[in-house]
Amino acid sequence: MAENQSGIFSRLKEGLAKSRNSLMEKIDGVLGLRGRIGEETLEELEEILITADVGVRASMDIIGRLRQRVRNEKECQNLDIKTVLKGVLKEMLKEGAEANDEGGGKRVVLVVGVNGVGKTTTIGKLAHLYKRQGKRVLLAAGDTFRAAAIDQLEVWSKRTGAEMIKHSEGSDPAAVVYDAINAAKARNADVLICDTAGRLHNKKNLMEELRKVQRVINRETESFVKETYIVLDATTGQNAINQAELFKEVVDMTGIILTKLDGTAKGGIVFAIKDRLGIPVKFIGVGEGIDDLQPFDSDRFVDAIID
Repeated sequence: MAENQSGIFSRLKEGLAKSRNSLMEKIDGVLGLRGRIGEETLEELEEILITADVGVRASMDIIGRLRQRVRNEKECQNLDIKTVLKGVLKEMLKEGAEANDEGGGKRVVLVVGVNGVGKTTTIGKLAHLYKRQGKRVLLAAGDTFRAAAIDQLEVWSKRTGAEMIKHSEGSDPAAVVYDAINAAKARNADVLICDTAGRLHNKKNLMEELRKVQRVINRETESFVKETYIVLDATTGQNAINQAELFKEVVDMTGIILTKLDGTAKGGIVFAIKDRLGIPVKFIGVGEGIDDLQPFDSDRFVDAIID
């Protein structure tokens, strides 16, 4: 049974409280000084967006659209400007974005990212989300480098009821994934989620290993929907985008999972990601609970961050 949508939105809004409070305090401060929206107000709003980690280019784009809307309205009072801004932000996030279809078809998900972003925990929460949809989930313990990584994933396997394929520590990650693919086929699994070592993007040998894993997936899963998600930590701001750009050179990324949005006041990073990478945000983490990984919905996100 689908979770009550108001409950999902309530958790989203609570998780984005730091970003919303910081942003709205500054916006209200600017709008409270003037009765009409003029060029000076727009410039101050642009500065607010930049400091919220929206990014310079994306902020200029947003304010440019807002400026055009204001010019097209004979009367645009402060009470209306937030509604107009929300419309602009929703429009921007939707452009060129594919529907977040996590529906039919068997699926293999390769999850990548640097150390410390919460990758293995995110995989566990993703497995839980798929299990709640009634899917049979299989986990591949492809992080064979980090001490206790296999044990950590096994804890999530037991917690979520997802099956797991593992080799011993130090094994070839591509071999683990190969075996997991065969197991997924034999067991008729709906979703195979492959963990990988938390690679430093400047380690050439580890990045080459990642290419090898993706080659195995592409070769062995012709009938599967293939996804490669990079997990990014929202609290690292623009550095998260730099990480993604480097991983993008190595693997065919199809989506982004943005974690720890509840721990930062700079939720505007979502817009910077959209602008710089052109890769859709598929899931966001807005808390530490097992249910706090949510499919990304651009309308709900904007409604939660602009009150």
